[in-house]
Amino acid sequence: MSTVTERSLRTQLWRRKPIAPIQQRGDDGLTRSLTTFQLMMFGVGATVGTGVFFVMHEAVPDAGPAVIVSFVLAGIAAGLSALSYAEMASAVPVSGSTYSYAYATLGEVVAVGVAACLLLEYGVSTAAVAVGWSGYLNQLLENLTGWRVPDALSAGPFAADPGVVNLPSVVLVALCAVLLIRGASESARANAVMVVIKLAVLALFVAVAFTAFDADNFADFAPQGVGGVTLAAGTIFFTFIGLDAVSTAGDEVRDPQRSMPRAILGALVIVTSIYVLVAVAALGTQPWQAFSDPEQGEAGLAQILEQVTGSSWPGTVLSAGAVISIFSVTLVVMYGQTRILFAIGRDGLLPRRFARVHPRTHTPVQNTVVVALVVGLLAAFVPLDSLWDLVSIGTLVAFIVVSVGVIVLRRRSPDLPRGFRMPGYPVTPLLAIAACVYILAGLHWYTYAWFLVWLAVCVAFYLLWGRRHSALERAGGHGPGPAPDADGGAR
Repeated sequence: MSTVTERSLRTQLWRRKPIAPIQQRGDDGLTRSLTTFQLMMFGVGATVGTGVFFVMHEAVPDAGPAVIVSFVLAGIAAGLSALSYAEMASAVPVSGSTYSYAYATLGEVVAVGVAACLLLEYGVSTAAVAVGWSGYLNQLLENLTGWRVPDALSAGPFAADPGVVNLPSVVLVALCAVLLIRGASESARANAVMVVIKLAVLALFVAVAFTAFDADNFADFAPQGVGGVTLAAGTIFFTFIGLDAVSTAGDEVRDPQRSMPRAILGALVIVTSIYVLVAVAALGTQPWQAFSDPEQGEAGLAQILEQVTGSSWPGTVLSAGAVISIFSVTLVVMYGQTRILFAIGRDGLLPRRFARVHPRTHTPVQNTVVVALVVGLLAAFVPLDSLWDLVSIGTLVAFIVVSVGVIVLRRRSPDLPRGFRMPGYPVTPLLAIAACVYILAGLHWYTYAWFLVWLAVCVAFYLLWGRRHSALERAGGHGPGPAPDADGGAR
């Protein structure tokens, strides 16, 4: 009896979802309405707005002016991983991002672990971004009206300057939820408009900041050494979550095998270029030590412009752009979270209600409401600096899994149709894995501790509930999992 149970458990853990059925559009209620441009703007929208608008305050004290190298290092790791994403997205063009890729290539238990990373990555990222929105909103309100949201309602009880609740962040999450419930194409159009506005505002920042550029600010280039550069890269890396967000839209994109690789690579080029330009411009205006000033924790870039010009109007324009920009980041990352939950629910590893789609709006309404409630609570009460590294570790693990998946899929299904093949295989995915591992090595030990606790909770849920309700289990099949060996076990 124990041998049968062990064999059954091992088969459940390592069964894989067949790729052919994944590629066929099921009767799930989602519609293919997104274009390549809209999808690329999803990637830019989910990325630009975090790394430049407020993570500088967290990263520059770690690396000094060498934070520019940290941005480039994170960009290289993300770029190598983006090539893996592009190939996987063209071969397995469905919602669910890395979770779906892992399910098709590495097995159900690995997919569950990746799902845990993604839920952590997207949920915590959305909350962190929403927390940072409050600072720019207050800066904008103060410049325009002389009034700001009271401190008690602008920060959670555990922030450095504690309040009662971060009310603006809750309002932001609620507004994004309403827009997402209305429909994917409506959300994509709104996001595209916001992305254009944010890019124009950042171009204004670079132009104005370069008028006060002082090369002496780069003299003490790497005060914390290589360790500081790596630590900052780890903090920054989560901002490249937009590349993963693109791959969550596989079931709603027209011609996904062509559109998704183009959108991922296009977003990467735009994002990395903007990050480096803004970082150089900002560091040229003031000594790197000034970025650790608590006053620059809120609306730091807007304050830099006000110092450079001696006037409030550039800071007001930048604050307005940041308010719009961070809105678009929150919108797209929340979208990604809901589509990942949709895919997991569709596969039966979460209750089916997460995969229910409203017949009129073609959106997973219940799913979106759950995401909004959880993210809203996090944003309302958890401080910003407690969240960054948790997002980065989830993002890095997801990126590693995608690169591993490319190697596995090339070996198992070499003839599978692919709209994009990454250059330099197999060196490129191995370099992507190495770059991500290098950045992971720079994170704090307690980040790993919290991550492992979360991973253990998710795996326990799968073992107790998910594996018995899996769609593969209900279908009576086990997918193309490990072949049985001589004694009936799984290899």
